[in-house]
Amino acid sequence: MMRKTMLTSSLLIMVTVVLAPFYWLVVASTHSTAEVFGSPPPLLPGGNLMDNLASLESAVGFGRVVANSTLIATIYTLLAGLVCTMAGYGFAKYTFRGKELMFGLLMLGLVIPSQVTLVPLFKMMLALDWLNTYQAIVLPNLALPFGIFLMRQSMSALPDELLSAGRVDGCGELRLFWRVVLPPMRPALAALGIYLFLYQWNDFVWPLIALRTRDAYTIPLAIASMQGANDTDYGAILAGTAVAAIPMAILFLALQRHFVSGLLAGAVKE
Repeated sequence: MMRKTMLTSSLLIMVTVVLAPFYWLVVASTHSTAEVFGSPPPLLPGGNLMDNLASLESAVGFGRVVANSTLIATIYTLLAGLVCTMAGYGFAKYTFRGKELMFGLLMLGLVIPSQVTLVPLFKMMLALDWLNTYQAIVLPNLALPFGIFLMRQSMSALPDELLSAGRVDGCGELRLFWRVVLPPMRPALAALGIYLFLYQWNDFVWPLIALRTRDAYTIPLAIASMQGANDTDYGAILAGTAVAAIPMAILFLALQRHFVSGLLAGAVKE
């Protein structure tokens, strides 16, 4: 009983430490800038949320910004999910010359800092005349190394006999992929979808370089643009941050079971 009590207490303390900043973010988003920096800091919700949201809308057109981020992140998740899933399936279940070398080179992308590719990527987008367009944000990172690695590990746990049975029944390779391979991969696909959506939703550096006009801004760019040299409305910034974070937290909580099982898929075999 004492061990259970100590374990439960430790978990409660850790959960409190993790959730405390998020709680303060939500509370601070309902206060003015003066109240946020007051002493003591506010610990209960205030009545300034609507004023903060109005300031946010008038400053950056936050409704349009949220729509931009949602559109970009959704399209990216669908396209990158398809590319990573098909690439992971190819690496897991097909044999071809140079397979291990290609997979090893792909995994180098996990250890190479993304900042190294910014200059050549900018030159490519400039040559294609794609700057300040959504395809410049969506297309460069479709073959995400971590996504391919995750799906390759999950696909490796799929029995080869299942694929052989599908081929014997007359399934073509594309139909085999859609009808036989994908249904058992739903947990891994949920984990991949959450990761890809959050990756694009929170991306700041590359959109900062590629997008030039405020009409095309995503949420991180819009919030960063509100920070002035002399005057910054921190209440509005915190409100925008809370609005951006809450839907992602709800999405993760709703799919956390699939997320964890998807990340662990293939671990036993590997």
